Amino acid sequence: MGSVWRRRAARSLAIGLAGAVLGATPSPVTATAGGAGPGLTGSRPCPGVTGFSCADLAVPLDRAGNVAGTLRLRVAAADNTRAPRGTLLLLTGGPGQPGPGLLPRLRERFAFLLDDYRLVMIDQRGTGAGAIDCPRLQAEVGSSDITPPSAAAVRECAQHLGNTRHHYTTADTVADLEDLRRALGITRWTIDGVSYGTFVAQHYALTYPHRVHRMVLDSVVPQDGADPLYTASLHRAGRVLRQACQEQTCGFDPAAALAEVVRRYDNGVGVFDLVVIGSIVDPTFTGTGYFPVLNLLRTAAAGDPGPLDQAIAALQGGEGTPPADFSAGLHVATLCADLVHPPWGDSRSPLWTRDAAVARAVDRLSPGQVWPFEPETAAGQGIIQGCRHWPPSRPNPRPPQARLTMPVLLLNGDRDLSTPVEWAQQQAARTPHGTLVVIPGMGHSIQGRNPEGDRAVATFLLQRKPA
Repeated sequence: MGSVWRRRAARSLAIGLAGAVLGATPSPVTATAGGAGPGLTGSRPCPGVTGFSCADLAVPLDRAGNVAGTLRLRVAAADNTRAPRGTLLLLTGGPGQPGPGLLPRLRERFAFLLDDYRLVMIDQRGTGAGAIDCPRLQAEVGSSDITPPSAAAVRECAQHLGNTRHHYTTADTVADLEDLRRALGITRWTIDGVSYGTFVAQHYALTYPHRVHRMVLDSVVPQDGADPLYTASLHRAGRVLRQACQEQTCGFDPAAALAEVVRRYDNGVGVFDLVVIGSIVDPTFTGTGYFPVLNLLRTAAAGDPGPLDQAIAALQGGEGTPPADFSAGLHVATLCADLVHPPWGDSRSPLWTRDAAVARAVDRLSPGQVWPFEPETAAGQGIIQGCRHWPPSRPNPRPPQARLTMPVLLLNGDRDLSTPVEWAQQQAARTPHGTLVVIPGMGHSIQGRNPEGDRAVATFLLQRKPA
């Protein structure tokens, strides 16, 4: 089990990746189109899946018109144009994951909704068939949030994008989605977002509230953005591992073992990467189809770190993860613009101020905030280490509304360490018509993987249980 398996299996299970990505990976920017309104062109059958048609949506790279260029975003739409409950827009995660390329697997996972809704998916700008390709960054981190990239790889990616790097914010994607709605000729739709897709969904609904019937948010990123230091996930890891250990009667304290391992071997970022991916792929942490995280921690705490080191090494690198499957370049461009509360201010902050700001943020963390990890792990993981080297760029604009006004179902696994349940609780507390359903024993991405979660979605979207 090497890095190829890890990148494909872990992130595939996170949102249901399966099969080959459809088409090639051309440059994301083509010649600027004329002044026509949004429309779908080049309609054709979607390869590998029946009952869906694919087409292209042309959108301006820069809606202010300062940078020329047009993006062609691939769209897949079910052929049941008269579905009784209208259109369901499904937004994938990352940022960096494609849309239509995931359709063969996701159609099965969402099958219980497809008689009632017309399913639509889109390659968000910089992903899928038009993925941003930064080869060095892609090779270093692949699809990981946690693996820290080198400063050189981040800077090389920024140089590759040049001034276009300012135009991959979530707000840009929100504007693309509104163009898609108009191109489809519909007045309102229902939106279902997974992981980063929940952030996009919320920002669309906060910008165009009258266009959204209702929303499902699966594995929630709060509307004000994620904590870039990942403190909730770091601290929750001990509780999650103890729950799994108690179920298995494993006979030791995995949280204490993790704390001892990190203290002794100074490998907090690698261990954090391992347990986050474990929470996605195997929230029992026993090695059922994945690394036996509990046993690895026990062995390392007893003085033999070799098997744990091998497991961490197998996670590193992005070999076998092409940009069309997950664009590391888009990931850093969007994430670093979207961060609301990085230690250095926002994405406009000068690079020379960031190292000192990170150091101050680590100094302010108490050990209890991140135990069983250490404060240095919070600053060493990939979000901080990537964005501290990303050059100043245009921040993601705040949406015009402050609260979601439509009915919202929030789903989260209580063992999710990628988008921890604390984030979902935080968002639910500020969502007037929101209902939070926490699924015991589940990690990241609920729909199509858990009957209780599917029942909650069916009740919310169909007012009946799935067959």
